[in-house]
Amino acid sequence: MDFVLMLHSHLPWVLNYGRWPHGSDWLCEAAVDTYIPLLDALDCLAADGVSAPVTLGITPVLAAQLSNPAFLTEVEAFFAQRLVACEEAPASLAASGDAALLPLVAFWRGRLTHLRDVLHRADGDLIAAFRRHQDEGRIEITSSCATHGFLPLLGRDESIRLQLFAGLNEHRRLFGRAPTGCWLPECAFRPPGPWHPPGARAKAYRQGTAHHLAAAGYRYFFVDAHLPQAGEYLGVYGEVMRGAANETEVQHAVGRGDADHASAHRRSPYRAYRVSGGPIEALVRDPRSTRQVWSRHEGFPGDPAYLEFHKIRWPGGLKLWRVTGGDVDLGGKVAYDPAAARERARRHAEHFAWILGDIAATHPGDDAIVAPFDTELFGHWWFEGVDFIADLYRSLGSSPVLPATAREHVEAHPAKTTVRLGEGSWGANGDFSMWLNDQTAWTWQRLWPLEEAFWSVARRALSGNAAQRRILAQAARSLLLAQASDWQFVISTGAASDYAERRFAGHCGDAEKLVAALADGAPPDALEEGVRRADEMAVRDDLFPGVLDAVGQALQ
Repeated sequence: MDFVLMLHSHLPWVLNYGRWPHGSDWLCEAAVDTYIPLLDALDCLAADGVSAPVTLGITPVLAAQLSNPAFLTEVEAFFAQRLVACEEAPASLAASGDAALLPLVAFWRGRLTHLRDVLHRADGDLIAAFRRHQDEGRIEITSSCATHGFLPLLGRDESIRLQLFAGLNEHRRLFGRAPTGCWLPECAFRPPGPWHPPGARAKAYRQGTAHHLAAAGYRYFFVDAHLPQAGEYLGVYGEVMRGAANETEVQHAVGRGDADHASAHRRSPYRAYRVSGGPIEALVRDPRSTRQVWSRHEGFPGDPAYLEFHKIRWPGGLKLWRVTGGDVDLGGKVAYDPAAARERARRHAEHFAWILGDIAATHPGDDAIVAPFDTELFGHWWFEGVDFIADLYRSLGSSPVLPATAREHVEAHPAKTTVRLGEGSWGANGDFSMWLNDQTAWTWQRLWPLEEAFWSVARRALSGNAAQRRILAQAARSLLLAQASDWQFVISTGAASDYAERRFAGHCGDAEKLVAALADGAPPDALEEGVRRADEMAVRDDLFPGVLDAVGQALQ
């Protein structure tokens, strides 16, 4: 049986929107906590001759940021700030009676210096470094929609195609080849049929998600288990940081979870399915193995030995404490022990490898265990997570489970069964309610008319003069940025809703002004003013150089 580890990497466009807390620091923190350690782990595994065929998804908007020259400037500043914090911390810790934490400052100084060296060895270009692993056949890199737009709720099919083709064009530009697999934003899928979300103009029939993916050339995508009726949805958000107190609890919880998992099944999650409306295949998220990492109560990241995410020393941002216990408040956290946590990650990796082997033994007629996760879980939310991944691949060398990329699995085991997938996502409740609810309905009421206005001028402007095309290109970028599913998600969680509302409204406003300059009946000076606006916006939102090609593809 194959084991497919899918890591989905995504952040919205934050470059040129300040630094802290939701500007470039958001991107730099993900890079320093997750992307650079992951690259380092892949380099080490390759040097040791250990096969680690990760399926690494990088959304086009994230790839555009990591390849932007501004990122290198920002991440160098981020490293410098954290290293200054390491220099300043000893004196203040000694003065406050926390001298026992001093070895952890040295730990962070060494780690940050090493990770900066890893980045420098890659010439500051993480995208090129991951592409090298791809080109040498060690990993697969998949793509997604351009800005992680929530496809089932977009009002126009042209908008769905724009998200897909803008993403494909950017992926080819940065990774040198067309992707085989697509990560559907939020694993959100809609079958063909009537379309009538609350507040939208109902349509008697629209093509489903599978049709659009197949038309874009994709061969497979990922779904949560409840969509093909292969299990109940697990959820994904808010399930990361709190877990079982010890490994015995984890093993007992796995037993309970597996019983629930088995009784809920109508189809096996351990095989791919051909999706009606495609032709395209769906790889199904395994409830049992992924629960070990995602679950609030049963997952590895909540182990007492691991680094506590929420307790941070300010100024400087250093984390010096461990989880200690799920019911221990922040004031009761005790000092982190890197060596103990490192050993714990190794044991959890061995346990996870055992789980995979047990699944293979109890499902002998099936083909694959597919475990998809947000990449940022590993290293950022769960500090030891990247070490866990590396140890897992080392452990699988003696396992009956064969690690493979998603493409390798699909090519070796073509789907034999065709299913009609239901509507849903991997979000709360397994449906679309995280993105369309009482708090976010207003965003769609603004976005749907904007889509109509954009496509009403797009065809004429695309074949127009240079000024019209410049305006259209930047309007398309603003539309794509406004469609990012991140804004509704952040609003729904309430974590930084004012920021998400401001970003969403800003991108909509930008697009609306540019579209107005292209509309019939616009004043004589509208085109000149539109070019000026477009050029100003392009300095800040300088992504997707091939966006006009994608507009043309969407109109076909």
